[in-house]
Formats: sequence, structure tokens, C-alpha cells
Amino acid sequence: MSTSTHASQADNSTTENHRKVVVIYSGGMDSYTVLRQAALDGFEVYPVSFDYGQRHKKELLLAESVCKRYGYPFKIVDVSSINQLLKGSALTDDIDVPEGHYEEASMQQTVVPNRNMIMLSMAVGYAVSIGAEAVYFGAHSGDHAIYPDCRTEFMEKMNDVCQIANYEPVEIRAPFIAHNKIDILREGLRLGLDYSETWTCYKGLEKACGKCGSCQERLEAFAKNGVKDPIDYF
Repeated sequence: MSTSTHASQADNSTTENHRKVVVIYSGGMDSYTVLRQAALDGFEVYPVSFDYGQRHKKELLLAESVCKRYGYPFKIVDVSSINQLLKGSALTDDIDVPEGHYEEASMQQTVVPNRNMIMLSMAVGYAVSIGAEAVYFGAHSGDHAIYPDCRTEFMEKMNDVCQIANYEPVEIRAPFIAHNKIDILREGLRLGLDYSETWTCYKGLEKACGKCGSCQERLEAFAKNGVKDPIDYF
């Protein structure tokens, strides 16, 4: 990788920008690309992850490791107590994770009610408290059919609210809202990003399952870009 790809937070803060942004960072491919791109664009990035009671913590552990490596100030916020309210998702309840490519009927089982609104609201509060101008998150067009809170309409309405919710307006930015995971990976590869630093699988096993919708979408993105996925699969 190039030296610029390994730029630390301290290096970024010496650029002309001096502008802070909060990045909702799950440890997955999409938010990893958003985080690294924002940092390489010269923003001071403040990544935040949320433990909402998801069935495994592999993404969160990778997120922490990545932030330590690049010198980003990282926070994991434990909101797992809300799990008692957010029932019915295969990502938080004892429900089998659906396998196969993303299809609306089965993949609706992976919807966590109101997840993005909850996380964005807290991230905006964090942004206000540190003087950040925006909150970034990794919603993309491939999620539109399945996840209502990853759609353009949702992002636009949340952005409108966040302009008036505090004395200091905070912008909601989803740079890949009109792009799919194939496009996101293409951009990340152009930047020289290392996707072995990410975890996508819905199952928290030793290796990625390769069968859940999230794995299938990831594998397709690598195949379409003509690159081998650097993580291990069963």
C-alpha cells in the first residue's frame, strides 16, 4: 500500500482541512471504505461503533483494531439494552440467518427495527459535542430494496431533521447512497485499501460462511472487480 493510504489521524490534522466528521463504523466493507476515504480526503475522522446486541462482535473487534492501526480516536457505544425492544431480527434474536443471495422475502429477517435512525441520532449528538460538521454512514443502493433506513428518502429526511435538531446543524452524508457494493469495492481498490481489515459475514464464526446474503454480495463484488477476496471462507 502507498504511504498516503496509511496516513494517521495526526497526519490528517496537519492538512488544510482541519474539519471533523463522525463516521458510523461497523467494521464492515462499506463503512470501512467510507472511513478511509474521509480520512484520505483530509478530514479528522471520529469513528463510532454501536454494540446493539448483535449476535457476534467480530466486526467491532476489527473496527477497534483498524482504528488503533491508523491512529483514529475510536468509541464503541454499548446500547445493547435496547435489544429488548428491537425484536424479530436474525441479527439480534435466536433466529436462523437466511442463506443465499439478497432477496426481499428472506432478507427482511435481517432488518433491525429503526437501527440507522437510532445510530444516526446518537452520532449527531456526538458530532455536536466535538464540533464536527457531518456524520458519514455507509448506506448504499444495494440495500435499498431490503432496508428502508438505507434509502435516499430516509437519508434526505434525516438530514433535514439534523439541520434543525441542535443549535449547530450537522449534515448527514452517505457518499455511496447511489452506488452498489461493486462500485464501493472498486473505489476502495483504487485507493489501495486492504479489505482483509473488514468482516462482512452475518455469522460470527472462525471464517466467513460464504452462504449468507452479506457474504454472497461481498463475493460478487470481488468477482465483478476481478480480485480475490483476502479473507478466509469455509
